Amino acid sequence: MMAHVAPWKYEFVDKLEKLIEKYPVVGIVNINNIPAPQMQKMRASLKEHSVFIVGKNRLIKLAIEKAAKENIKDLANYVDGQTGIIFTDIDAFKLVKTLDKSKTKAPAKGGEIAPEDIVVHEGETQFKPGPIISELQKVGIPAAIQKGKIVIRKDTVVVKKGEKISRDLAQVLTKLEIYPLTVGLDLKAAYEDGMVFPKDVLEVDTEMVYGNVLNAIQSAINLSVNASFPTKVTMPMIIANAHIKALNLAVNAGVVNKETLPMLITKAYGEMLSVASKLADGLDDELKSLISSSHAEIKEETKEEEKKEEKKEEEEENKEEEAIAGLGSLFG
Repeated sequence: MMAHVAPWKYEFVDKLEKLIEKYPVVGIVNINNIPAPQMQKMRASLKEHSVFIVGKNRLIKLAIEKAAKENIKDLANYVDGQTGIIFTDIDAFKLVKTLDKSKTKAPAKGGEIAPEDIVVHEGETQFKPGPIISELQKVGIPAAIQKGKIVIRKDTVVVKKGEKISRDLAQVLTKLEIYPLTVGLDLKAAYEDGMVFPKDVLEVDTEMVYGNVLNAIQSAINLSVNASFPTKVTMPMIIANAHIKALNLAVNAGVVNKETLPMLITKAYGEMLSVASKLADGLDDELKSLISSSHAEIKEETKEEEKKEEKKEEEEENKEEEAIAGLGSLFG
């Protein structure tokens, strides 16, 4: 005789199978030791883009194995322990970060391992004198009564990273509203585009990658400009660079045109004053005055030119940054 199987189990497996077909990304998550209030908050935070379901591991595995998607069966290898399954249209790499952001602080119950040093800070508490002071002192927290309130006399490390949190300490920490544990949905693996990705593959430092991409774009722009290799982004920079070089060449070669004439006159005038300033005798008062004024003007012009050059460099940098930002937006 065949064992009777409850109809809801068939319905549950069928529901999961349809969700697997509907959503591009399917993830297996660890839900071990997540209190009910935190679980509800996480469900709410994922509701907009995802469907999160908790069920019996055997039924979750069965649904995965029945699904028609290519290589989806490999995801069943990650279904063990206290497990949930998530269906989403968020790509697998973003899913890891989304789940990490949904993690919340939770109180200790006792018996947990401290994820980091737990410190009770110096200062006044909300408690009035009473039995609580002995509870604080019992777990090694230096407490005293001042002005009708219980105060912590100094910062105290009550548990070091890696040590077990005692039940008595857990109760005191909860009363002090210190929640040392971080709980959340821990992604074990995710399926996307015919491949199953373990969590360690998905945990990519996106900021570092983004920075590397922007540096590569910056280097490519510099290479393109310096090599005079025209592209849509670098063409304006190449033209501006060529214009400056052509103008300098024309001025130094004495080529007269509409742009160079004022520069040539200014250059000739400056050279005349430079020659005159080297003559010790034979200068009239007007020329001496011009030389004196010129020296002052040169100093002022030098400052102005430096400011203009700085401004020009800033403008060039801004153009490059705009170009980089435009290209960088392609990477999200």
